[in-house]
Amino acid sequence: MKNLDLAIHFFFQIAVILAACRVVGVLAKKFGQPQVVAEMIAGVCLGPSLLGLYFPDLQRAIFPWDSTQATRDTSSYLFPASQLGLALYMFIVGLEFRIDILKGHFRSSLLVSMAGMVTPFVLGAGLGYILYRQGGWFPEKTSLFEAMLFLGASMCITAFPMLARIIHFKGLAGTLMGTVAIGAGAIDDAAAWCLLAIVLASFDGNPAGAIQSIGGGIAFVLLATLVIRPLLLRFEKWLLNDKEQLSESGLVIGLMFMALGAWFTDKLHLHAVFGAFIMGSIMPRGAVNRDLIQRIQPLAVALLLPLFFTYSGLNTQIGLLNTFSQWMVALAVLVVAILGKGVACSLAARASGLSQKESLGIGALMNARGLMELIIINIGLQRGVISKELFATLVIMAVVTTLMASPIFDWLVKGPKVSSDESAIS
Repeated sequence: MKNLDLAIHFFFQIAVILAACRVVGVLAKKFGQPQVVAEMIAGVCLGPSLLGLYFPDLQRAIFPWDSTQATRDTSSYLFPASQLGLALYMFIVGLEFRIDILKGHFRSSLLVSMAGMVTPFVLGAGLGYILYRQGGWFPEKTSLFEAMLFLGASMCITAFPMLARIIHFKGLAGTLMGTVAIGAGAIDDAAAWCLLAIVLASFDGNPAGAIQSIGGGIAFVLLATLVIRPLLLRFEKWLLNDKEQLSESGLVIGLMFMALGAWFTDKLHLHAVFGAFIMGSIMPRGAVNRDLIQRIQPLAVALLLPLFFTYSGLNTQIGLLNTFSQWMVALAVLVVAILGKGVACSLAARASGLSQKESLGIGALMNARGLMELIIINIGLQRGVISKELFATLVIMAVVTTLMASPIFDWLVKGPKVSSDESAIS
């Protein structure tokens, strides 16, 4: 397609995506699911799993796709637009992140994070060993070490963007429960991406790549917190106008730092969400973060973020499992995922001193994998680390654990009351 044709088609796709997300959102709300889950389902429905299965010609007409990437198709513009939406939203999550609460309950976040990493990783690696020995679940060029490491990392992942939106939907942003869950989820996902970097480096025969990713990520966090944050605080008045509100220059500077953070962590193969989140978390509090949220959130949430879910859905196929043994493996993966993440995180939160209600709520929230899981397994499939059958199995696990999160949270917590010292940022 020519540039003009791409632009015209993109506008039509936006209308289709937004309409589908709203329609599914109305239905999802009846089952207690937040809009973010509806957007994930809508994205999968617009892809080859549903629309492409029953109306393939229509699906290809709306979303032309060239798997070889030899021509300019939907992915050539939908992917960068979707990444922008995701980065902007995670920047907002960082702006809402209550570092003061996290500092006061760092032990809880750390214990939950460790439980959410170690337990699912050990169980996932063990399951990877079994599936590797069974055969058919990993390509021949994948080693046993890579198989175990990849499946362990897949079990560790938390739906960081989705977790953030569920927390916002439940009114938990800035609360103890929401902050501990977000903090633990951020650490878990960063660790999972580091594990993925090790897998890909081993797969490519380039161990230096993993060292660069992990070391660069640590250096970035230190630079952001120890250098950039103090500078922003020192020159905070430059970001405000005469009415002590965020100026146009302040908005541009905030967006610039968001983009630089996303660019840097993406270059490190740790994904743009972490750079955007860190940059949001170091922005000055008060008028700066309040006005940044107010000016960025409407467009990012209503328009750009659904593009991310749709793009991921266009890469997802669910109906690839067709034997009883394959479905039994899918069930085993689901059980291991729930035990390793939800149950382990809940027990860790309780052991750290949180109440039973808060512990159960954190366990339910941490168990959601969402589209971060779909991203990591799509990378594994594209790089040839896993088979299509294992890919489909992990997609089912991601969808089911995400669908479980909100209703189980409501059932266990039953509408938690937020105390005055844990009030969300307005």
